[in-house]
Amino acid sequence: MVALDKLTGGVKFGRFTKNEELAKAITKYIKQDLNDVVFFCVGTDRSTGDSYAPFVGMKLKELGYTNVIGCIHDPAHAVNLDEKIAEIPEGKTVIAIDACLGLHQSVGTISLNKGSLSPGAGVGKDLTKVGDFNIQGVVNVSGFMEFFVLQNTRLSLVMNMVNETVTAIQAAFPLVDKKSEFETYMMSV
Repeated sequence: MVALDKLTGGVKFGRFTKNEELAKAITKYIKQDLNDVVFFCVGTDRSTGDSYAPFVGMKLKELGYTNVIGCIHDPAHAVNLDEKIAEIPEGKTVIAIDACLGLHQSVGTISLNKGSLSPGAGVGKDLTKVGDFNIQGVVNVSGFMEFFVLQNTRLSLVMNMVNETVTAIQAAFPLVDKKSEFETYMMSV
């Protein structure tokens, strides 16, 4: 879980509640091709609030994205973070995804930022920063008993945010349908 959404160490491009808005921002600011990016999803399934990014990773993998590190079944979390960072292929642009705590009016929003994020900073951990860009989902309110707040975050909110994030990523970085390419080629021959 990332710190209060101010601790990204980068530039905030915007805060979004709809996948269309997030997809437009991703397309505008992240100019890389799908083959040049890695989605690095930080979090754990041991905390409802902190499961946001691992669920994003799981859904991306289920859709066929192969450039994903961290999911519900194999999370990137505080204990193995450096090991997972070492799995990032050389020369790739890293889009780090994580949950964060924020202001009451920000809960349920998703922000896109340039720069790395600091996993665990919201609960007082000092972990390795990761990402060239980052996507943060504000899953609950910060300021008091952060571990308890994360544990008691509504799963329905998290899953809605997961679906919005995955839909935006699909729109910004669509998978190429190999069968369609082949059929198009065959029709042109």
